[in-house]
Amino acid sequence: MFRVLIALILTSLPLSAQDVSDMAERPGWEVHVTDYDFDTLVTRTNDAVSANGMAVVTRAGPTGAAASRGIEIPNNMVIGVFNNAFAVRILRLSTAAMIHAPIRLYVTENADGSATLSYIRPSELYSGYVSEADLDLFDAAFELDTIFAAIAQDAITR
Repeated sequence: MFRVLIALILTSLPLSAQDVSDMAERPGWEVHVTDYDFDTLVTRTNDAVSANGMAVVTRAGPTGAAASRGIEIPNNMVIGVFNNAFAVRILRLSTAAMIHAPIRLYVTENADGSATLSYIRPSELYSGYVSEADLDLFDAAFELDTIFAAIAQDAITR
């Protein structure tokens, strides 16, 4: 009974820093480790999105909510990026493909205090829908690949 009581007490205490690993390369993703801190990379990413004709349409990150629960995790934020011209174009080609709009950029804080910008290439996201649409969807996806590569380059380059 004593062990059960101790286990219940330990599992109900607020958690301190959680083990979260840095982003790693993975198939279909672009992963850019930088020397920037998290806040700087978020600002640079927002600026790069605008500079490349896209818009930030969503933003979400669990860090603040976790902190309010007593859990410390590294900063991270998902930034949803798109524009209406691509939305209308892709929707006309494949209703189902729009599940991937907005396309998400992921800014994560690394263990050393630097930050990483990552995203799944749009061509990877939309590849499963080309057969039900047509090659115009393939063209749109590769145009988005070029735009997202430019966003990343602008965000990470000093």
